[in-house]
Amino acid sequence: MTTVADRYRDVAARFSARVDAVTDWDVPSPCEGWTARDVVGHLVEWFPPFIAQGADITLAPGPSVADDPVGAWHTLDREVQAVLDDPETAGRRFHHDHAGDHDLDAAIGQFFVNDVLVHTWDLARATGQDETLDPDEVATLLSGVEPYDDALRVGGQYGPKVDVPADADPQTRLLAFLGRRP
Repeated sequence: MTTVADRYRDVAARFSARVDAVTDWDVPSPCEGWTARDVVGHLVEWFPPFIAQGADITLAPGPSVADDPVGAWHTLDREVQAVLDDPETAGRRFHHDHAGDHDLDAAIGQFFVNDVLVHTWDLARATGQDETLDPDEVATLLSGVEPYDDALRVGGQYGPKVDVPADADPQTRLLAFLGRRP
């Protein structure tokens, strides 16, 4: 059985490879109004307060995304992996008014690992890199989000679904479901 720590390690490694290969941080991303730098900034900026509020864990800050997006991402990546690798913190409870109650590792798996997965494609698309996502993670996320179509659209985090052929591969279906144009 794969742990959340293992899942995160694999998904984050793919994102890290894309981060490390970026040569122009100001190129537009598929997320409307965002650049490649903004994709990294989103992950670096939303997750530390989320985990602090939900589990009273303070992650060490890294450099600013404006000055060093690579360093900012790698700092966050190390911090998150350390939380997941530590049995005392990974087993903690997580409570958030908008996200509910979970074991901390499950919350990280549901909210952060999936966000890193999808934003790997965004960063790859923006910077002309390999857009291939882990097929098992894609299948798991797709089956997990499809039943919540209406609820996902209400918060404005996802755009309208994009039509794709019925026989589209799971990655294409996931990205289109989340409002991306693969």
